[in-house]
Amino acid sequence: MNKNTIYSTDHSSVLQDNLILEHYGLNELNFESVKNYRERFAAAKPNHPWNGLETKEFLYKIGAWGKLRNSSKEGVTLAGLLMFSEERIITEVLPQYFLEYRENLSNIVNGTWSKRFTSQDGTWSGNVYDFYFKVMSHIVADSFVEQTIRPALHEALINAIVHCDYDGEGGIVVEKEQNLFRFSNPGLFRTSVEQAFEGGVSNLRNPNLFKMFILIGLCKRAGSGLKSIELTWKQQRWPKPELVQHLQSKRTILTLSILAGVHQHKDYMSHIDEELDFFVTDVSAEDNSINKKSNSVNKKLNSMNKEGNSMNKTINSENKAPNSINKEINSINKASNSLNNSNNSVNKELNSVNNNQVSRLMQYMEEKVDETRNKTAQEEMEDELWRIAELARKKKRLSPAVMEEIILQLCSKRPLMLKELAYLLERTPDGLRNNYLAKLLSEGKIKLKYPDQPNHPKQAYMVAK
Repeated sequence: MNKNTIYSTDHSSVLQDNLILEHYGLNELNFESVKNYRERFAAAKPNHPWNGLETKEFLYKIGAWGKLRNSSKEGVTLAGLLMFSEERIITEVLPQYFLEYRENLSNIVNGTWSKRFTSQDGTWSGNVYDFYFKVMSHIVADSFVEQTIRPALHEALINAIVHCDYDGEGGIVVEKEQNLFRFSNPGLFRTSVEQAFEGGVSNLRNPNLFKMFILIGLCKRAGSGLKSIELTWKQQRWPKPELVQHLQSKRTILTLSILAGVHQHKDYMSHIDEELDFFVTDVSAEDNSINKKSNSVNKKLNSMNKEGNSMNKTINSENKAPNSINKEINSINKASNSLNNSNNSVNKELNSVNNNQVSRLMQYMEEKVDETRNKTAQEEMEDELWRIAELARKKKRLSPAVMEEIILQLCSKRPLMLKELAYLLERTPDGLRNNYLAKLLSEGKIKLKYPDQPNHPKQAYMVAK
């Protein structure tokens, strides 16, 4: 799918989500979450026989409750715990369990987020069911997200939840920034990335969780999520979704980028169409048209071929001395006959070939061509930066000399902010600053873009020349 993909089949021995936790009963569940789920289920399937079941039987039917055969033991399943319990109880079984959403829509990088919540903050249940709705309410809360891409964001979030290895480190992290969405979760895909984007094949890590989302109409079938995301992004003319699997940390990261400056390509093309329509309408307007009856070059009274006015008529011939085009009173340069005469001038404002509407359209088109070229150049630059940093991403342990050389190569291409370097190298900002950047600054190998303003919001590092 893309050059940044590392594929390795993940067959790690993780807990299956149908595992029955016999010592965890109904009291370990958040009843508000269960109640909300049942209401959504009833709305999606109003005539379903499960609507009349008692809570325990209903949970058994959907896979949130389990019963051990040939024994009296029963209890909440691991999927039921993740879906309907609370963070404190979930972490008793899954110590690494963690959910986070963070948002920053400004260009200013200051290490803080304008919106953020985690499963640990105590203001909500902390289970994956409530996490889904809480994240979706934030991720589509403004005009930044069009209705056309909402289904794709839903698919990305559901994928992170049902493919997550909840016994892995780092938890699920969803990020919303000005020009991208990023979904990260522990656990590698169990199919190749190519197969995942082709669709139709899926090997879910948490099939019971997936089933519970299906039952309330939030999922359709396994294997179609990434394909539909890619199709949506292609329709918007945005960069291809980037799916990266980190073999060492066993994390999957899906990044959905949106082109800066043009919110939607179709809006841009529509705007050009409107400009062209306006231009065609304007220059063809009745008052200005060269074909307007009263102004027509072929109008009978004004026709240059009209018998009485014919330039070839003997007495009117342009070559006949009295009527010569150069004769003073008939001269084409005479003010009253001039082709620059105010009413007839080709440069008259209404008829001018330099008419403002034409000029503005041409200028607009030229600007858009330049903009497209700039974007292409920018994409090529980003590809080169990503290639330079590839070794650092593949190897978490590099000698200081090698890492410093990579940083110098990156900063020689263009000034890079700390956050950009951290992303390219897959290192923490603090680690980069303390272990490498401070040293390179002191040695004079790199310099600050704004040396007199160390805390400048767009501070960046560049090679000292």
